[in-house]
This record gives sequence, structure tokens and C-alpha cells, in this order.
Amino acid sequence: MVRLVASTLSVLTRNRNFRNLFLAELVVFGADWFVMVPLLVLLPKLTGSGVWGALVLAVDTGIVALLLPYTGTIADRFDRRKIMIISNGAALVGVLLLLGVRSAGTAWLAMLGIGVVAVAKAFYSPAAQAALPNVLEPEELAAGNAVAGSAWGTMTIVGASLGGVLAAATGPYVCFWVAAVGLVIAAVLAGRIRRPLQAPRDENAPVPQTWTAIREALGYIGHRPRVLALVTVKSAVGLGNGVLTVFPLLAGLYGVGPLGAGLLFAVRGAGALVGPILMRRVLTNRAWLLPGLALSMSAYGLAYLGTSVVSWFPLVLVLVFVAHFAGGSNWVMSNFALQGEVPDRLRGRVFATDMMLATLAISVSQLVVASVIDVVDERVVLASCGLVTLTYAIGWRLATRRLSLAAPAPTVAETGTR
Repeated sequence: MVRLVASTLSVLTRNRNFRNLFLAELVVFGADWFVMVPLLVLLPKLTGSGVWGALVLAVDTGIVALLLPYTGTIADRFDRRKIMIISNGAALVGVLLLLGVRSAGTAWLAMLGIGVVAVAKAFYSPAAQAALPNVLEPEELAAGNAVAGSAWGTMTIVGASLGGVLAAATGPYVCFWVAAVGLVIAAVLAGRIRRPLQAPRDENAPVPQTWTAIREALGYIGHRPRVLALVTVKSAVGLGNGVLTVFPLLAGLYGVGPLGAGLLFAVRGAGALVGPILMRRVLTNRAWLLPGLALSMSAYGLAYLGTSVVSWFPLVLVLVFVAHFAGGSNWVMSNFALQGEVPDRLRGRVFATDMMLATLAISVSQLVVASVIDVVDERVVLASCGLVTLTYAIGWRLATRRLSLAAPAPTVAETGTR
């Protein structure tokens, strides 16, 4: 009997374990926005400087990127459910520290609190991503990835918007309490997942030390061109991510002020939400994945090249939506493909490497844009970011043109791990 591919809705309504994992991620993403948006507004008011906000963003991104190679090994060695629950508890402590940020003299607590939250995220993310295939049946993988891939975009719209509205109405400290409660709920949801979040391990097999485990994962990636192609694909959109720094300036250029800046971030989130859901059709045909990844990167770059030349703000919103529709599609397609290529015992480390490369690309792009934003026209910055992504997409496709994901991935037993 032929098994039908699960629909996007049915996998969410019928698979309780997947639903709990997905809802836990939604709450974690939402809590992040309920922290960052109010905090980035609060710090300049208390200190009279934008430096603290920039430092908080740098701490958040930098710590996650630096820890991911290590936390990926933890996700492969220990119970992923427990990692998620403990990470939520640690993030709760970090959020509660933010309640002490009351003056310029206590602004340093913001960096400490966000640092603790960033450490927790670095442990949580590889465990949650590596666990996803273990709560889904094979016929549910495409639909499950489409739903999971929409989580970030959903909370970019909902979390960022509600965080900003609530902060304006009640102040930042209420938002911090809401985030704290959300993290408790996320821990409860993770605890309700009954299905094992990793494949059974051989209890007699030796447990590799951390650096040995990292080297094993890097060797696995380096000797498998298909995996190497997939862990480098997100960097294209990451290297173009500096465009986000330009959003407030772009709104000022068109005379639409804070409302326009909010709309730009909102359509960015909407694109990231819709893209993964509509790309589910591509996920069901593995032969389409590599061409689809190249197309999504190219579309992101071309859309931002378009924003640099148009003169009508509604059209700018459309192009930003298209760009992040492509970016969200890129993310979910590469995650889905990696899940089919990498064995469970290595999945946490490989996903951590994948996320680290994407995070570093984003950091590099934002730092470069920040260094030139005061001396280079906004349109030139937009065009440059779009061109970087487009150039990367073309080079990546040329390098991977002989590869195909149509055939099943070779097993570790067949090819070895080194």
C-alpha cells in the first residue's frame, strides 16, 4: 500500500510529539523577541548611547556562533529533551537578570543577561533541530520541515510586533516577565514529548572526547561533497543580511518613519513564514533541492538589487517580501536535505556547524555594513548586499552542478566516517 505524503496541517494536528516540539520552538522564538525589542529601546534611554544596544547584539550573535561547534557534540551525546529543558531554565535566569537593568550604572547587566540567554540558545538550537526527524514519520518529513521552518518567520511577525506594542504600553519589564513565563511553558512542552529524540546508542561504544567528536564531524562534512554543499548554502543569504541595518534608514529615505521601518521588518517576517510552507512541494522531490537552493539564493540577491533602484515604497515592501520568501525557503530546503544525508549520531554536530557558518556570515555582513553605513548611500549598500548573495549563488551552483540529491545518501557503514 502506497503511503500518502502527510499534509502540512495533518502533521501538526495528528502528531502530538511534533506539535509539542514545534510549539516549544515557537515560544522560545517569541520570548527572544519579547526580550530584544524592549531591551534595544530601553538601553539608549538609560545610557544616552546606542553603543550598549550594539554590544548586546554582538554578544547575542557572537556567543552563539562560538559555542555551536561544542554544543553540537552535546546534542549528539546526551538526551536532547533534557538539553532543551535545561537550556530553557538557563535562559530564564538570563531574562530575570534583565529586571535589574534600571540605570546607566546597571546597563552591564544587560550584557550579562543576554550572554546567559545566548549560551542557552547555543545549546537549545542544535538539540531541537537534530531532534526534528525523530518525532516525524518518513512520510511526514516534508510537511514537518515546512511547518518547523515557518516558526521563526511566524514569531518575527507576532513576537516582534507584540513585544514592541507591549513595551510601549506597559514598559520593558513587563515584557521580560512575559518572556520568562514563556520559557517555563517551553520547558513544559519539551517535557511532554514522549518519543525518543535520538536513535538508540550502542552503550558499549566509546564516547569520543569533545575535540575528537568535532574533528569527526568536520571530517564527515569534508569528505562528503553533498553535505559540504548543504552546510555552506545558508551563508549566501547570511552574507547579504546586512540589509537589515539599512531598514530604518530606508524608511527615512522614503519619508515613512518608524511605521515604514516596522512594515519592512513585518514583510521580512511574512516572507520567511510563507516561503517554507509553499516550498513543501519542492521538498517532496529531492532532485529539485539543489537547483531550488540555487534559485532561492539568486532570488534573494536579485530582490535586494531591485530595492536599490525602485522609487515606490510599496514596491520596496513587495521586493523585501520576495527576498525573505526566498531566504526562508533556502533555510527549510537545506535543513530538510541535511536531515536525509546525515545519520542521527552526527546530526547535532553537523547542524551546529551549519548554523555556525550561517551565523558568522550574518555577523560579518552586519559588521561590514555598520562600518560604512554613515559614508555610503543606502541604495549602494542594498545593491552591494544583493550582489554579494547573487555572486555567491552563482559560484555555489557552478561548484555543485555535478551533484544530485536524487539518489539516497550513502550510509556511514558503506563509506566510513573519516
